Amino acid sequence: MEYLDVWWEMSLLYLQHTRDAINAQCEGREAWQIIMVTVGVMIICNWLYHQLFLHELGLFERFKLSFFRMLRRLPVIGTKIKEELEKTKAAITSDMFPLPDGDVYNTRLPETGIPKDELLNLVKTKYKSMEKIDWKGGRLSGAVYNCGAEHESLMERIYGIFVGDNLLHPDVFPGTRKMEAEVVAMCCNFFHGGPDACGTMTSGGTESILMACKAYRERAYKHGIKTPQILAPISGHAAFAKAAKYFKMRYVEIPVDPVTKLINIPAMRRKINKNTCMLVVSAPSFPYGVIEQVEEVAKLGKYYNIPVHVDACMGGFIIPFAKKAGMDLPPMDFAVDGVTSISADAHKYGLAPKGNSIVVYKNADYRMGQFYINTDWCGGVYASPAVGGTRSGAIIATCWATMMYVGLDGYQENAVKIIKTRQYVEECVRKMPGLTVQGKPDVNILSISSNTFDIYRLGSALTKKGWHMFTVQYPAGVNFCVTKMHTLPGVAEGFVKDLEECTAEIMKDPKAPAEGIAAIYGMAESIPDRSMVAEFVQGYLEAYYSTI
Repeated sequence: MEYLDVWWEMSLLYLQHTRDAINAQCEGREAWQIIMVTVGVMIICNWLYHQLFLHELGLFERFKLSFFRMLRRLPVIGTKIKEELEKTKAAITSDMFPLPDGDVYNTRLPETGIPKDELLNLVKTKYKSMEKIDWKGGRLSGAVYNCGAEHESLMERIYGIFVGDNLLHPDVFPGTRKMEAEVVAMCCNFFHGGPDACGTMTSGGTESILMACKAYRERAYKHGIKTPQILAPISGHAAFAKAAKYFKMRYVEIPVDPVTKLINIPAMRRKINKNTCMLVVSAPSFPYGVIEQVEEVAKLGKYYNIPVHVDACMGGFIIPFAKKAGMDLPPMDFAVDGVTSISADAHKYGLAPKGNSIVVYKNADYRMGQFYINTDWCGGVYASPAVGGTRSGAIIATCWATMMYVGLDGYQENAVKIIKTRQYVEECVRKMPGLTVQGKPDVNILSISSNTFDIYRLGSALTKKGWHMFTVQYPAGVNFCVTKMHTLPGVAEGFVKDLEECTAEIMKDPKAPAEGIAAIYGMAESIPDRSMVAEFVQGYLEAYYSTI
């Protein structure tokens, strides 16, 4: 008790000293001066707080950008950089989008419409024939998740039946409205959602991720958070950073273990603060094919009352069915307490035509923030569940038809074959001198790297043999994303054979520099000024729409 009395007296004494010091500083000054200084200090403190803690880019990133911007203004350096940029853009254009000899772009409407038979012939002989990669033969990593000619024929017929349906008016097209509700319900079911689980369909994985981020931003606003923060591993899909850019959120990256490629959970815990509005975990991650620690991230979400989103765009239509077939895979859905939403692409391993994805939530309270509602527009009350207003009923119908046609048995068979094919390719790669596998893949993706030579050389060598591969960076690698086409007899064996031959040839001179597009990939990864890399990519996007 005496100790508390002494502590109290000392506190009062310090407060009195502080009061006297402040009064001494204010002595002789007018009231307006004191008020203006106080307001000025508060403004400066508030500005510093926003710059340090609420800006979408970290302090170091902003300093780096400013430094390189200043460097590029120097006459000699700036001119040289501009010349190299133009050369690289030209190389990208010529390598990526070459036209057949004598071919030109149509830039005007025909004076009269082209007859049906002539138009079909033009499409087949001139446009469809431009494809050089035998993707139907399985020589493409990911991108197309084909179900075969019979399935394609069925989808064409289903699409034709519903081609005029517009889900902006569900009361006019009740059949496709019912189909969408059933697709969402079936997904909620195999993701072990409870009776309150719900969701919507979207146009793709990016939109599904955007919608989850928007939903959690709105939730954060309701809780008084002015600058919501997304916490995601560096392996998280770029759509999360895209969402942060679109929705004025802050995007914070969490490191992954350099060997296992799993999330550094202690690092994620340290980054959580009062502005954190969602935690992200992938099942599996696109760069490495690893199912990240859904249970551990979900525990953090439960403890801090933060929503947890599982990005299962790549694995959502594989993992649940592989587990049901008896394969040992980590849990990743609503069966894990703390998971509040999941994104899954039906147009990948769901085998539906492109334009089909799903985002599902633990309950309607989370989903509500995804919706857009405008009650004051002069055109009437406007509402949409996702980004799109008008939505094609034909796309939704093909997704529903695919799920009904493939069925539980079909998805199970597909999942097991894909995982076993990835395991076979991985075992072969691990035995090849000069090659390494990043992390320990769980599902469908295999990231191949090398500590001996520039791995982008391997990507170019495989391209010359007719294979099309994804590339990843930090560290550099080429991704082999197994699809149903790779499970066909001889396809995976053919890839392994070509991979072995290409690697053996490169290993004859492992220190040789990369050339062509491989050199551009390597250069892009090594350039510290990422704004320059952005200009390279901008050149690619400009070339995409070029008709010159």
